Amino acid sequence: MSTKTVLLYSDDPQVRDRMRLAIGEHPAPDLEVEFVEASTYGECVKLVDDYEIDLLVLDGEATPGGGLGVARQLKDEIDECPPCCVVIARSADRWLAAYARVDATLVHPLDPIETAKVISNLLHDESVAA
Repeated sequence: MSTKTVLLYSDDPQVRDRMRLAIGEHPAPDLEVEFVEASTYGECVKLVDDYEIDLLVLDGEATPGGGLGVARQLKDEIDECPPCCVVIARSADRWLAAYARVDATLVHPLDPIETAKVISNLLHDESVAA
């Protein structure tokens, strides 16, 4: 079993809790996930710089820095940026996610089955359409 580190970003601790619960500690039989959390863009960058992060799960509705903006900036600034999954409020915002170059999107409220599938695909380095 492989252990992967997933960074959860949201300014709202309840949203981070919902993301953690939807992903679960074992999104696939061969995967174990440990979580680190950030509530600001600065914390996100520091964690990506200081730790080996395997996946970023970003809240698209976070303020003041939304997950789409954070994803775009990290993709622009970090040579080997980990894959990014942004949780958005409206399916119609997927075009913004494509512009931000995210690897996948999920929609609030999170469905645990779909979330585990998307997260495990990203952690297995399989392609997932944004």
